[in-house]
Amino acid sequence: MQLAMVNREKGVEEYAGPERLHEAILEEYRLVAEEPERGFHFHTGRPLTRMLKYDRELLAGIPERAIESFAGTGNPFRMRRLRPGWKVADIGSGAGMDSLIAGKLVYPGGKVIGVDMTPAMLNKARRSAFESGLRSVEFRYGVAENLPIPDGWADVVISNGMLNLVPDKPGVLREMYRVLRPGGWLQIADIIVQMPVPDQSKQNPELWTGCIAGALLEHELRDAVKRAGFTGFKITWRKAVYDGAPQESSAEHFGTLGITFRAHKPKNGDKNR
Repeated sequence: MQLAMVNREKGVEEYAGPERLHEAILEEYRLVAEEPERGFHFHTGRPLTRMLKYDRELLAGIPERAIESFAGTGNPFRMRRLRPGWKVADIGSGAGMDSLIAGKLVYPGGKVIGVDMTPAMLNKARRSAFESGLRSVEFRYGVAENLPIPDGWADVVISNGMLNLVPDKPGVLREMYRVLRPGGWLQIADIIVQMPVPDQSKQNPELWTGCIAGALLEHELRDAVKRAGFTGFKITWRKAVYDGAPQESSAEHFGTLGITFRAHKPKNGDKNR
């Protein structure tokens, strides 16, 4: 995959590969961590938690620094309430809000591992975990295509707005499958588009960081989840979550929707291909 870049000084188009995309995403989410009030192509912070109907009781005690940099696309906790003793992997954990909520829900006896690749987000998340006193929540540096989590460790994998940012979605879904125990399940919030994104547009890093270029059509997402070995895929909620965001984007043009979906790893652990 080659990404089209414009050299603003020379006024010419240049191309960069996946490394440049990685850098662009890191920079965008560094800004979300360090300047959450800046305004982006997507909503953030407490207003976003209200839009996504997060329960106030779940947010109680979560440090404000974790909430202010929240940039999710749905609410993974509205599908199935986590229970004490469960092990949860949060992929693309950002500033840590969802991981800390999960930590409250699985206490006592449970464990949460949040994984993120943005150092500024990890720093905020770790400070928030320490401040909140949730010692069962741990944040690890890593990428979604190569998770620093043992095979079969998790009862549940959650994620919020991460999958669309990764070009190698099959690789990410295989990793989610790997870290889940047989019978474990996904509770994922992400986005879909209702109009295909042209290949030329997919070469624009700004559309990637704005959570559009990497989004799939509904049937593409369903097929990708099934190919990874999961069963029972179901979209449980959808909403136009980019409406009214501080910066304009192409979200409306492509019919971009925030969604939540669930799926299970078969109990026998065999992939249903």
